Amino acid sequence: MLFETHTHLNDEQFDADREEVIKRAEDAGISYILNIGYNRKTIPSSIQLAETYPFFYTSVGWHPQDAISCTEKDIVWLRSLTSHDKVVAIGEIGLDYYWDTSPKEIQHDVFRQQIQLAKEVKLPIIIHNRDADDDVIRILKEEHAEDVGGVMHCFSSDVAFMQECISLNFSIGIGGPVTFKNRPVLKEVAKEVPLDRLLLETDSPYLAPHPYRGKRNETAYVRLIAEEIAKLREMGLEELAEVTTKNAKKLFQII
Repeated sequence: MLFETHTHLNDEQFDADREEVIKRAEDAGISYILNIGYNRKTIPSSIQLAETYPFFYTSVGWHPQDAISCTEKDIVWLRSLTSHDKVVAIGEIGLDYYWDTSPKEIQHDVFRQQIQLAKEVKLPIIIHNRDADDDVIRILKEEHAEDVGGVMHCFSSDVAFMQECISLNFSIGIGGPVTFKNRPVLKEVAKEVPLDRLLLETDSPYLAPHPYRGKRNETAYVRLIAEEIAKLREMGLEELAEVTTKNAKKLFQII
């Protein structure tokens, strides 16, 4: 019983075979799926997936790459959606210094507004952090994001940063790159993260694990990520699946 905590199955890359992709996920032992809505285009279709499939849930948020387009009306809209019983998190939100699509000051402002929203509606936060470790941590501290906590999605930093995130009440989401031979630091994180703070994710259709690296990722591959982490931690796959599913259900308040 695995919990996929971050996927984009409403992405157009799945338009031709979405039902088959979801069936393969079920066959691979994925019992819960959190699909991510992150702007005006993706949120409605993500909610629709959650309404269609009983084992789907969704988040709502504004991605940092799109921060420049976020208006006050959009924040009000996000707030209105949080009453939906399948909306379990605010995200993905955060900072992205790799893609130069939104000025840093605007990213910071939209990030802060959404942390404040998460605290207001008492939902955990899904953090997107690309090349912005110092500013992400600083803003989380200044906004007291530890009050709601959340997950550092697609974690790619080192053990020291992982420990700092955990001290702020955040769990660590590990995806496909942990299976890559050239990611020893992430493998070390996967071994060292406290078991009760570990979450599994694919970020599909992106970042497919070995042996599918460079191809379209899909939720069924959570199992490959779980197998790699179980091997690194020298524990059984069933135990890892049970613990990480329990962690996700607790964080996202799923009974």
